[in-house]
Amino acid sequence: MARRAAAGDRAAFATLAERHYDRVYALAWRWSGARAEAQDIAQDAMVKIATAMNGFRNDCAFTSWVYRIAYTTAVDHIRARRRVVALEPARISALADGADNETPENDMIGQELWRAVRALPDQQRDAVLLVYAQDLSHGEAAALMGCSEKTVSWHLHEARKRLRIILEAV
Repeated sequence: MARRAAAGDRAAFATLAERHYDRVYALAWRWSGARAEAQDIAQDAMVKIATAMNGFRNDCAFTSWVYRIAYTTAVDHIRARRRVVALEPARISALADGADNETPENDMIGQELWRAVRALPDQQRDAVLLVYAQDLSHGEAAALMGCSEKTVSWHLHEARKRLRIILEAV
């Protein structure tokens, strides 16, 4: 399917775009924390994917290629906006548990937690979001971030320390 889309088959690209849009949007939402902003990021990413489609060489999984473009688009968008997000109290254990949002209280804790995560330094934020929110391995996160697995592990360690300090201070 990806080969056909890369060769210019619009129907094949439409099918691929439909399959991958939800994942692109989910990544964008985790980075931005706002629905409208996530939609903008996801749409920008899909335009970039469509534009770059003829450059897809099939030397990696199409999903990985899409993820890399979506990740870069989200990071670029956030850096361009460079908003300061207020840190609010949340429990660090909710991060490891995946911030189960079945109740309004858990939903609020999850939102506060992700706001705190989005306020981390860029590399720490990216490592946390890729590993915990997007459920990527350290190796996959390292490939997207352009660094080693050890560096991803270090960023996660530093992020956990920083979040623990912030959350225990409240």
